[in-house]
Amino acid sequence: MQGLLLLFFAKHQHLPFVQILSTKSTPTGLFGYWGNKGGVNICLKLYGYYISIVNCHLPPHMANNDQRLEHFDRILEMQNFEGQDIPNILDHDLILWFGDMNFRIDDFGLHFVRESIKNRRYSDLWEKDQLSIAKRHDPLLREFQEGPLLFPPTYKFDKNSNNYDTSEKKRKPAWTDRILWRLKRQPQANPQTQRPPAPNFFLSLRSYVSHMMYCVSDHKPVTSTFDLELKPLVSTPPITLMPEGLWTMENVMLISYSLTPDFPSSPWDWIGLYKVGLRHINDYVSYVWVRDNQVSFSDGLSQVYFNISDIPETEGQFLLCYYSNNLHSVVGISKPFKIQPGSSLAEDPLGESQPHI
Repeated sequence: MQGLLLLFFAKHQHLPFVQILSTKSTPTGLFGYWGNKGGVNICLKLYGYYISIVNCHLPPHMANNDQRLEHFDRILEMQNFEGQDIPNILDHDLILWFGDMNFRIDDFGLHFVRESIKNRRYSDLWEKDQLSIAKRHDPLLREFQEGPLLFPPTYKFDKNSNNYDTSEKKRKPAWTDRILWRLKRQPQANPQTQRPPAPNFFLSLRSYVSHMMYCVSDHKPVTSTFDLELKPLVSTPPITLMPEGLWTMENVMLISYSLTPDFPSSPWDWIGLYKVGLRHINDYVSYVWVRDNQVSFSDGLSQVYFNISDIPETEGQFLLCYYSNNLHSVVGISKPFKIQPGSSLAEDPLGESQPHI
C-alpha cells in the first residue's frame, strides 16, 4: 500500500494479553495491482477476543459511489485467514474500520451545503450523505455503526487554512473521513426467557470529533474514543516473570519464570530489559536468549541469568518482557522495579546477534 499506516499502541500491563495474529494489505487500485487505493488490516486477540482493525482509502469523486462500495466489499472479502486458526472476519468480536472513505453529499448544491455548515445545521445534510444512504440499503454495511456527524465536513480545504476549496473546481464539502465499528452478532434470546444473554464484550462511543486546527492537508483529521468493557476469556498470561532479589549494576541477576502448560516455547524466545514507557519491542536496554542463559528448570519454573553490568547507569524504573518467537508477541511482563547504581562497562564485547522484530 502507498501512504496507509496503521499503528497499534497498548499500555504495558495489557501486552501479555495482546497477540498480533495477522497483518495484511489489500490494494484495490488499477484492478487490484496498484496500492494507491485499498486497505491495511491488523488482526489480533485481546484477552482472548478477536479484533480486526482496518484502515482504508476508497476511490474519490462524486460519481464513483458504486465503486467505493465495491472496494469496501473487496477489502472485506480479502480478509481471509486460510491455513490459520482464525475465524472469518465477520465472526470477530469487533471490527474497527476507518479511513478516507471518500463518500460525498448527493444532490444538494454547493451554496446550500456551505450555508448549512456555516449555520451548523449539519443534520440538514445527513440524509444525502452517501454512506448513510448506503447503510439504509445494504444489510451488511448496516451492521457497522457510526457516531453522529456533529462536526463540519472534513473535506476539501485549501491547504494551510480553514477555508473550503476556493480553486476553480470548488469541490463540495463532504464527510470523507469516517470511523465505523461492528460488534459480532449476538445469540438470539432464549424463547423461554425472552432475554438475550448478558454481553461479555461491550463497546461504547465516548467521542467522535474532527480537529480543525490541523491545516497541513486538504482533509481535517477525525478521532473517536471508545470505552471497551469485557470479561476476559484469558486471565493468566502465558509467562509469569519474577525478578529475583535486589538488582544492581554490578551483579549477574536471576530471573525466574513460569509458563502455562500449552505455551509453545521456542529456542528463539528472549527476555528483554526495558525502561518503563517503552514504545516498541526493539527498545530493549539489554536482552538474553532464554535457552542460552537457562540455569535451571523444575516443576514448571525456569531460571535464567541476566548480566546487567554493561547497562549504562540511568534513573527510573525498568521492567522485563518475554517475547515469544512462535506467537510473535510479548507474552509475559514483570512488575516495574529499580536497578541500584554501580559501575558501568562498555558494550557487549562478544558482539552477539541481537533480536530484532
